[in-house]
Amino acid sequence: LVATFAAFLTRAHDQVRMRGCSLAHLKFVGSHVGVSIGADGPSQMGLEDIAMFRALPGGVVLYPCDAYSTEACLENLARYQGIGYLRTTRPATPLVYSRGEKFPIGGSKILRRSPQDKVLVVAAGITVFEALKAYDKLVEKGISVRIMDAYSVQPIDRQGLLQEAKGVGGKVVVVEDHYPAGGLGEAVAAALAGQSQIIHLAVSDLPRSGSPEELLDKFGLSASHIEQAVLSLLT
Repeated sequence: LVATFAAFLTRAHDQVRMRGCSLAHLKFVGSHVGVSIGADGPSQMGLEDIAMFRALPGGVVLYPCDAYSTEACLENLARYQGIGYLRTTRPATPLVYSRGEKFPIGGSKILRRSPQDKVLVVAAGITVFEALKAYDKLVEKGISVRIMDAYSVQPIDRQGLLQEAKGVGGKVVVVEDHYPAGGLGEAVAAALAGQSQIIHLAVSDLPRSGSPEELLDKFGLSASHIEQAVLSLLT
């Protein structure tokens, strides 16, 4: 098991790739990911780490959002035979789940659901909390949305995505603290294979230093941006 800043793992990409060629059983934990690390700036922000590990044949990528899901995902990853990556966030986050809840590789969790849902919002890690804030704002406007925690980025829960997207008429918003290429958004788009209308919110420019809240908003990942994406799908 190797644990370091996610940005530093990019320096070892060749070694990770070659260990994959040898069918090695290696596990990596990357912290300080995305613009949500705040003031440390772009040199320390892991923004291409998901893409790097998703590209490896047989690679598993897990991105939990709270302490209990992180513990469960780490235990499952440790038992996986192959290359695995656990992505963790820097900011302190509230508990969403209960101790002992199961987080199988290839699964997902639905955090909000009702028969009146109009849009599926797919998030992972820190953006789960922004999605939940957006849910509360939209409920005040009489709009119900479904919230999915896609903690298993690879393999993605394809059947779950297909089912939940169908349940809301195929309208989907994906929000991730990662560059657009190779991350959660592309995993969701591949799983849905043109069967849904998708808006993808991701870090689309070179970030700068700031508070986590400032940067999440500046780069279009905050609750208000998720709310606007949902509204645009409904107009």
